[in-house]
Parts: sequence; structure tokens; C-alpha cells
Amino acid sequence: MARYLVQSQHTAEECLKGLDDFLATGPGLLAQFDFACAAGDHMNHVAYATLEGASESVVRQSLPADVRTKATITEVGKVTPEMVKAFHQ
Repeated sequence: MARYLVQSQHTAEECLKGLDDFLATGPGLLAQFDFACAAGDHMNHVAYATLEGASESVVRQSLPADVRTKATITEVGKVTPEMVKAFHQ
């Protein structure tokens, strides 16, 4: 399965509804996200998660409807020390 970085920006006014929407999908999805606003940065209302899925569209469909339409989803991967060495060759 591929891994995807999900970033979901929201406004201060959308924050509580967004949290309710995440919780409505079940506690599992909410637990996978980190919220900048939860750390006291109330000027930076962004939620972040790295989620696994068969495709970007599968990951997008797992999100609450309002989040789904605005989220930025980027496929990501890991780099190993061996890969770095190979890059130099």
C-alpha cells in the first residue's frame, strides 16, 4: 500500500465542525491526525496525517465529506541509507 501525506486546512470558524466530522467517522481517523491548532497555534488551522491506501482517491474517500473536498493529498515514501548511497553513484 502507498503512503499519503494528508493536509487539511480549515478556518477558526470551521475548526469545531471539522473535529466533529472527524469524530463522526469513528475515533480511529481522528487519532491519526495531528492538529496545529490543538498545539496552541490558533493562526495555523491545519490537520496533518500520513495515511495508507491503495490510491489517493481511496484515502480521500476515507475523509469526512467537507475535509475531502479541500484536503491536499501527496504520495510520500521513505528513503533508506542505501538509497542515498546509490544516488551518489
